[in-house]
Amino acid sequence: MENQVKIQTEKKAKEKIKEDFNAKPTPAFIAASWGSLLIGMVSFCVGLWNATMQLNEKGYYFTILLFGLFSVISVQKTVRDKLEGIPVTDIYYGVSWFVTIASILLLIIGLWNATLDLSEKGFYGISFFLSLFAAIAVQKNTRDVKFLEQKDK
Repeated sequence: MENQVKIQTEKKAKEKIKEDFNAKPTPAFIAASWGSLLIGMVSFCVGLWNATMQLNEKGYYFTILLFGLFSVISVQKTVRDKLEGIPVTDIYYGVSWFVTIASILLLIIGLWNATLDLSEKGFYGISFFLSLFAAIAVQKNTRDVKFLEQKDK
């Protein structure tokens, strides 16, 4: 009996979240998110292109950028799915967080051991984190707009 009450209470809470959410992201925020993503990714890639490091090092940093972008999008999706009441396995949720942390640690370890100037290390770190943050914002905006379109139908 307690489980039924708990499940019904959880369902009502999730339905209330769905009913209360009606804030469509503004076009300015959407544009700023896409602009930040573009600036972060292009800056990181141009920095790699102009770097004097070996090709395998450039590949390492480029792969970490792609790995990080995919992982934060996956984390944002699982968090949003849970919020909307869409089932998400604990394993996938945990793996999403693990690969996000792993991509950040791999970048930090790579930059720590690299023979680059501190200004270059800072540049790659900042452009990487700008890209990750912007990817989360773009994914959130996309989900918000899609959610509101489906809600209106």
